[in-house]
Amino acid sequence: MKKFVNDPKQFVPEMLKGIALANPDTLRYVPEYNLIMRSDAPSDDKVSIIQGSGSGHEPAHVMVVGRGMLDAACPGDVFSAPPMDYVLETSKLLNTPKGVLHLINNYTGDRMAFDMGRELAEAEGVTIKTVVVDDDVAVKDSTYTVGRRGVAGNFFVIKAVGAASEQGADLDELVRIGDKVNSVTRTMGMALTSCTPPAKGSPLFELGADEMEMGVGIHGEPGRRREKLADANAIIDELLEAVVTDLPYERGDNVALMINGLGGTPISELYILYGRAHEQLSDRGITVGRNYVGEYCTSLDMAGVSLTLVKLDDELVSLFSAPAEIAIRTF
Repeated sequence: MKKFVNDPKQFVPEMLKGIALANPDTLRYVPEYNLIMRSDAPSDDKVSIIQGSGSGHEPAHVMVVGRGMLDAACPGDVFSAPPMDYVLETSKLLNTPKGVLHLINNYTGDRMAFDMGRELAEAEGVTIKTVVVDDDVAVKDSTYTVGRRGVAGNFFVIKAVGAASEQGADLDELVRIGDKVNSVTRTMGMALTSCTPPAKGSPLFELGADEMEMGVGIHGEPGRRREKLADANAIIDELLEAVVTDLPYERGDNVALMINGLGGTPISELYILYGRAHEQLSDRGITVGRNYVGEYCTSLDMAGVSLTLVKLDDELVSLFSAPAEIAIRTF
């Protein structure tokens, strides 16, 4: 394994410290709870939005804390749910008169940690509601879930509720918006290689040089099948077919299209895949109203990609267009 790692046990804390040091004016790091929070949070004028889940998926979730997105993130270790007390203490620290919203990707560990943390926080007077994200169409259940997994579509839920919260929406309205985005969002991914968790020091699974895994999860969970490597067009066509037919997305729809790298795929290859997906959607009579190409929800250093579609309406276009200020910068 060749990685920029000191002590694998300090991989997450050292990453969080670096994020905070790079953003001294906007972020605050609370090492006791792996907590990255807005430096101006909590605000009495808005609902606080919190997400956790395991580390290894950056920029989700610790790198999307900021105005118009998350108010705080309390990650666990690599691919591990945050401890329940992290959720509890984060919810108490971010409590406001308008309440707290938990965004949870549908994994058993995350749901248990957030359910227990919420119950304990509510006992101390914190008002909390929850939105669960389950956009992955690859499998009905998985190694770590009952029901579908929450993957890159999570980003659209964060963006929409983050924008609405910034505009003053109350807790019930944020739940409505979050559930709405989740209901019109579908994703499927695939892998060319495994990832290598720092603490393990070796690939999470074996994949032959001429093989690929279709429908793989963001923790390396098995997908639909393993088969011989195909070319870029064939790969994106299969992902698109699985996603489009699931909701389904239909002729005349306006969609957001995300091509998300899983950590080890060059941006050039992501744009090759985007071009094919865009053209195929156009051929189906589906308009790409907004596009996103890059790394949004990764699996450490996995070479692979996921494709996400969101069915847009005027409300979602407005929320996705609202400003956001997060640690990921473009010049």
